[in-house]
Amino acid sequence: MERTLAILKPDCVRKKLVGKVIDRILEEGFTIIGMKMVKLDSNTAGAFYAVHRERPFFNDLVSFMTSGSCVPVVLEKVNAIQDFRKLIGATDPEKAEEGTIRKLYADSKEQNIVHGSDASETAIVEIGFFFSNKELVEITAE
Repeated sequence: MERTLAILKPDCVRKKLVGKVIDRILEEGFTIIGMKMVKLDSNTAGAFYAVHRERPFFNDLVSFMTSGSCVPVVLEKVNAIQDFRKLIGATDPEKAEEGTIRKLYADSKEQNIVHGSDASETAIVEIGFFFSNKELVEITAE
């Protein structure tokens, strides 16, 4: 099993799409082992996206991520990272494949509904940014 972090971004919450996006995630066989709603401040959003600090879009990204509540979610599945990135689609919804979350719901490259970890090492760091181990629920088959 592999884990990945998803963040349902402020535009997702604002547009009242959290339930629809979660439904899609569950339909694709992911298990949710952690979920919460948070309101990021500038320091926290800046720290999370520090890898982009030198990029021209960094300040706009921090501003967007602090513009409302967001929902970090820890997902588990075999090939979770690759499968989730395929499910959400390209960063730019104009370039995303039909049926992907971003193609269906995102307004722009900047406001694209959802974040997904891009590698196992990144996922570990990103999950730890929002969740302690005691907040993650191990799901066992009944």
